[in-house]
Amino acid sequence: MHLIEGLQRHIEDLLNTSIVGSRSLSGGDTASVYKLDFADKTSSILKCSRNIGSVDMFEAEVSGLQLIASTNTIATPSILNYGTHNDISFILMEYVKGKSPSKEDYKKLGYQIAQLHEHTSDNFGLDDDNFIGSLEQKNNLINNWIDFYSEQRLGFQIKMAIKKGLLINSEIPSIDDIKTCLQSYCKKVKPSLIHGDLWNGNFIVSEDGRPYLIDPSVSYSHSEMDIAMSRLFGGFDSSFYQAYHNEKPITEYYEERIEIYQLYYLLVHLNIFGTSYYGSVKRILNNHF
Repeated sequence: MHLIEGLQRHIEDLLNTSIVGSRSLSGGDTASVYKLDFADKTSSILKCSRNIGSVDMFEAEVSGLQLIASTNTIATPSILNYGTHNDISFILMEYVKGKSPSKEDYKKLGYQIAQLHEHTSDNFGLDDDNFIGSLEQKNNLINNWIDFYSEQRLGFQIKMAIKKGLLINSEIPSIDDIKTCLQSYCKKVKPSLIHGDLWNGNFIVSEDGRPYLIDPSVSYSHSEMDIAMSRLFGGFDSSFYQAYHNEKPITEYYEERIEIYQLYYLLVHLNIFGTSYYGSVKRILNNHF
């Protein structure tokens, strides 16, 4: 039975309308994703899963979307409902009909991401842990970026990779070595609210040219984390980076930081997808540690 069949009546009761069509969408690594069409001519997106832990993942996703939306800097899909029914966890959210982004759309996205990054906090991290892909993301509140990135980001993923047999102790730096390296590159970093997993699959441009962020892994971190991730797999159009850096100019050791921040995302991919990412991880380790 498709998961949607176990939710159909519940969703119809929640929205007081009938589902007249559904279509499975690609892109759901941790959940099934559907576009639902209703008798009242509206549509929505349904994400659902029976996987253990999906309740926590969906709650973190909702929290992240709402935190980004609260800044009034960039759009996110509205949350219509979420919860659990018949052992199926779900999120029901606004359907945004997208288009291929133009240079002007990327420019707008760059500007709005820069505005998002202006929202700050006293500490790095977040009140709660959340997820990066299917993996737990630790967010213990720490007021020092070097400590936070070394321990909560690289250290946590490195330990996971060792436990999975994907890395061995002799080829990884100690936390102290990581901190020493970062001290050379990271000066006066302030906490910024970041999307946390900013690649081409995690934003939509609506038909009227409005960027929307989806699937966040939010935290208060160095703003350049989002830029590092955006450049990792092909990158965005150059107009994005021009617009972003018009608001947040490049500073010394920028390229070194970008590569070291990409190490976090490559470790995440190593831990999720396996050894195909080992070479990229090892290259950055050899370059800097």
